[in-house]
Amino acid sequence: MVNIMPDDWSLPEPPDAPELRPYDLRCEHLRTPLGVGTRTPRLAWRLASDRRGDAPTAHRVTVHGPGDALAWDSGWIDGQDVSADYGGAPLVSFARYTWRVEVRGGGSARSWFDTGVLHADEWRAAWIEHDPETQPPFEPPTDDREPRTPRTAHLPAPRYFRRVVDLRPATAVRIAVTARGLYELHVNGHRAGDGELTPGWTDYRQRVPYQVYDVTDLAGDGPLCVGAILADGWWSGSLGWDGRQQAQRYGRHPQLLAQIVAEHADGSRTVIGTDERWRETTGPLRYADLLMGEWYDARLDLGGWDLPGFDDSSWAPARVADTDLSVLVPSLAEPVRVTQDLAPVEIRAHDGRTIVDLGQNIAGRVRLTVRGAAPGTRVTLRHGEALTDDGGLYTANLRSAEATDHYVTAGRAEETYEPRFTVHGFRYVEVTGHAGVEVVGRAMHSDTPVAGEFSCSDAMVRQLMSNVRWSQRDNFVSVPTDCPQRDERLGWTADAQVFLPTACYNADVAAFFTGWLADLRCAQTAEGAVPDVVPHVITERHGSPAWGDAATIVPWHLYEVYGDERVLRDSLPSMRRWVDHVERHNPGLVWRDKVGSHYGDWLQADVRTDRDVLATAYFALSADLTARAAAVLGDTAARDRYAGLRERIGEAFAREFVSPDGRITGDTQTGYLLALAHRLVPAGLVPAAVAHLVADLERRGRRLTTGFAGVALLGPVLSAHGHADLAYALLHDDRYPSWGYSIKRGATTIWERWDGWTEESGFGPVAMNSFNHYALGSVGAWLYGGVAGLGQEEGSVGFRRPRIRPLVGGALRWASAAYETPLGRLSSRWEISGGELRLSVRIPPGAVATVHVPTTDPSSVRESGEPVAGVVGRTGSALVCQVGSGQYSFTSAW
Repeated sequence: MVNIMPDDWSLPEPPDAPELRPYDLRCEHLRTPLGVGTRTPRLAWRLASDRRGDAPTAHRVTVHGPGDALAWDSGWIDGQDVSADYGGAPLVSFARYTWRVEVRGGGSARSWFDTGVLHADEWRAAWIEHDPETQPPFEPPTDDREPRTPRTAHLPAPRYFRRVVDLRPATAVRIAVTARGLYELHVNGHRAGDGELTPGWTDYRQRVPYQVYDVTDLAGDGPLCVGAILADGWWSGSLGWDGRQQAQRYGRHPQLLAQIVAEHADGSRTVIGTDERWRETTGPLRYADLLMGEWYDARLDLGGWDLPGFDDSSWAPARVADTDLSVLVPSLAEPVRVTQDLAPVEIRAHDGRTIVDLGQNIAGRVRLTVRGAAPGTRVTLRHGEALTDDGGLYTANLRSAEATDHYVTAGRAEETYEPRFTVHGFRYVEVTGHAGVEVVGRAMHSDTPVAGEFSCSDAMVRQLMSNVRWSQRDNFVSVPTDCPQRDERLGWTADAQVFLPTACYNADVAAFFTGWLADLRCAQTAEGAVPDVVPHVITERHGSPAWGDAATIVPWHLYEVYGDERVLRDSLPSMRRWVDHVERHNPGLVWRDKVGSHYGDWLQADVRTDRDVLATAYFALSADLTARAAAVLGDTAARDRYAGLRERIGEAFAREFVSPDGRITGDTQTGYLLALAHRLVPAGLVPAAVAHLVADLERRGRRLTTGFAGVALLGPVLSAHGHADLAYALLHDDRYPSWGYSIKRGATTIWERWDGWTEESGFGPVAMNSFNHYALGSVGAWLYGGVAGLGQEEGSVGFRRPRIRPLVGGALRWASAAYETPLGRLSSRWEISGGELRLSVRIPPGAVATVHVPTTDPSSVRESGEPVAGVVGRTGSALVCQVGSGQYSFTSAW
């Protein structure tokens, strides 16, 4: 069943540009960021031009600081760079900087960024918390049927904090805020910012990010009331399976930290931080937990609690909990935000309950509207991804996560409630307690900017891409999680690395993964082992092949895509320590020892790929990427060491696992895919190895068996070795196991397991059966880079040398994709009609692209009706030409 939901995650059109024009300005990979914490931030821009062959020859960046004083003028810098590291006067903390980039012979554009705390000694705040000695435990009203269960009985009520200060007269007011836990900031009766689940999840033991808010417009002319609601979150709430026992992984109680900075007309500043003068209490939020849900009692509303005139005499003073601020770091990535509302597509009654179908599996929450309910009416919302055979809500796969919200009404004619400090993975909502309700789904995720889009003539493939994109959104919630619904939601490292190429096409994830890599480096052990999950919680297992290799794969791919060497500088020591760790325990260079959990080709279908084959292939890959990173950074000794190691691993692999007839030990699809993709098969045996791979697919009726480690390689490897027909057969397949099998059964996200549900067995194992899990959606990179043909040449970085090589085939009559490279928009669209193929491409300014025009007759190829210029050769059934920036329209016989 194909049921593609409207997607607000759309790619905006680049600006009209009759001349060379910069657009989409960013600082530290972010648009207009608040709280930049580096003293030499990177400023970047993209370029657009409607003129063919346009390329930048020079740029000039000017930056103005407080009082519009010139802070930096780069002067004209020759070259084609689309970024510049700030090189002016020392930046001032908590200040607005505006910047302008000009390109020679073209236009200019402006943007701004705000700094955060640039010097650690500028902090004037302390961690504050609830003092249990000043307030007795909360006693619920006697008429309240308290909705507590054994899993929620221990959950504490979130705390409400406030302080009123007089900063008049102030020309600007900023607040830096963070929490060990989750917070929501309020200023003078208004919520500040639109971030959710702030400050996000990191390794709080070593890094706690803070956010900065410009609240000048909320400050008004009178006293300033700053308030915050503080909840457990990842810090002290339920985390991982069996939520109650896994609570308080980092600390026992949440803590708040805030610093108010007011600027005055004479240039002076007033700085006020959290301390014992702040006051706190409980309110209508009776508990709030990421896994279990929320309970909100509207009868206990604290009307006006965040306004200056509110009477807080019954509130207690906060307690200073800690003055160690060494863990504070500026936030590096976009916050979680609500990005889309979904109206129900169906509402039905079931066994006295109302089942609401949003039509799309999402991560987020609902906005509940209640009408005509008596005071004290409890409305309960339960969330699930699927329905049982009799139409009820299916929750067995949630394990210990209750994913249930309760709202107790105040008795107003109309009341609206939306949870604050929880997130659920769901498509269906079961509503009980009152009939007069309205539910709207609210999709939440880290608000990474959209970078790409793909479409084609086949509705099932379009649904597949929609499922891939939704699974990415739903699982990029502060960290790259494995699933948003059950009691897990962890940053599994293999899932992240196999999906990263697809993620980069869909969205600009540079800032998102930069922050996650910082946590990975924190979690790496002294001997170099990398844990299975980052941030590191739950499992003490380390060093699993394909999981630990995220330490090399993720930074290298980010560098290739975004061209920012800083990710390699930050990560190369970690990359080396990981490879050294594996080599130290495996001197024979076949990776058998220190393999951690050794998941193998996780969730493969009906086969078992040899684990030594998989491990050694990843060992070779990590050594190779480490050598490449060292080469980029000019460390020739490290380059030679790891390049030599890679060659020796390759020789060991061939001796141990490649037979004289090209067969790979285990004879599985993933075994061949890994060996071929990572150049581990001796050149003379490559055709034989490919033949074995093809024979396996044909023997199985053209069905895949790959799990997490192999599935992304199917399209690229088969296509590279002349078997695109097989890749397309797998893409269009709707039998078990396949992507189409889940789509026929109504999937709107990628399933964790090929057998999440089957006709023979019904639902898969409840112990591990997510219906929203992006790893098997890593095929998305092949749809962009293979089917639509958007890629870059070997050795190219940041898409300086794009390669457009579409794969015309399968059941498709047309396919198109667009992608925002660091240079600008790259796009491709091909269509077959009336014996002719039409290919339209767009190349960004500054790039020189190689275009492969598919054809059955190279002499028939025309560009805008004229013979093709820049022909550099032929490959297979394509004419190859080289073009500069601009838009091109090719036609050829087909």
